[in-house]
Amino acid sequence: MTRPRLRNRLALLHAGLAFAGGTVLVAVVALGAFSGGDNTRRPAPTSNLGAVLEFSAVALVVVAVASIALGRLIASRALRPLRAITHSARSMSANTLDGRLRVPAAYEEFAELADSLDGLAYRLHQAFTAQRQFIANASHELRTPLTVQRALLQLTLADPDATAGTLRAAGRELLDLGRQQEHLIDALLTLANGHQGVDRWTEFDLAELTAKVVLDQPRHGIRVDTQLAPATVTGDPALAASLITNLVVNAVRHNVPGGSVEIATTAAGRLTVANTGPEIPAAEIDRLLQPFQRLGTDRTDQTDGHGLGLAIVAAIAHAHRAPLSVSPGPDGGLHITVDFPRAA
Repeated sequence: MTRPRLRNRLALLHAGLAFAGGTVLVAVVALGAFSGGDNTRRPAPTSNLGAVLEFSAVALVVVAVASIALGRLIASRALRPLRAITHSARSMSANTLDGRLRVPAAYEEFAELADSLDGLAYRLHQAFTAQRQFIANASHELRTPLTVQRALLQLTLADPDATAGTLRAAGRELLDLGRQQEHLIDALLTLANGHQGVDRWTEFDLAELTAKVVLDQPRHGIRVDTQLAPATVTGDPALAASLITNLVVNAVRHNVPGGSVEIATTAAGRLTVANTGPEIPAAEIDRLLQPFQRLGTDRTDQTDGHGLGLAIVAAIAHAHRAPLSVSPGPDGGLHITVDFPRAA
């Protein structure tokens, strides 16, 4: 058996309250008639009190039946905005999440519900839009080296005068393209892991982890200064290492010849990475935190990135519930801080 609809339950509740109120009223009247202060107030043996009570009982039944019908009508009108919201929600799809649920302002409670659902739909719309854009960009980034590889192989095989040196050169180019694809796939996997969140929170020393990452990264003639104060934080050390790696690599890559990078940690769990480099407009910061977004192509090394570094940093920081601040540096470049949660 299915549960009664809300409209029917409200109607029955309305009728029950009306019947209970009428019963109490009749009982009070009858009690007053039987418990008068003197004999003159008591009903005479030939009074029509019984008929009055009988008619009152019949009236109560009529009132109860009428209350059910009236309650259904009232409930139907009161729930009309909810039906409109339900109909609009059912008609939504991934392509129409940017619409709004229209509810009359008189129904304040339902208007608040509609606003909450509108907010949820807008966030889903943003997520779906970002996902489509991400898939399109990832497909383009993965297709480009495959196209180049196929063209290189076709040209090499079609050359009747190809020598062993030519084949070796083509093989080296294919290996370079393969390494680029490996780096891209690793970056995509890191980005996906960052979006999944932290499964197991463990304590680690942010300064020690940062020192290991800095030592493992090439500097390409860039001066790297560190001030690493011990900081015990909680999170996923592997994801945190990916965050630090991407910050350091970006700080070195997006720099100027002879530039510098300053890396610091504090006891409060704050990681700071600042670099010199080209001037970056503040209006471009939010865009650079999205996947596959690049500001320029000038690099201190010759490796062209995929525009995933800052997106990975933002995803991992969000997974750690670590506030991320990105701002243009006074001498160009970026000034980035990440506040990891401290260990208890």
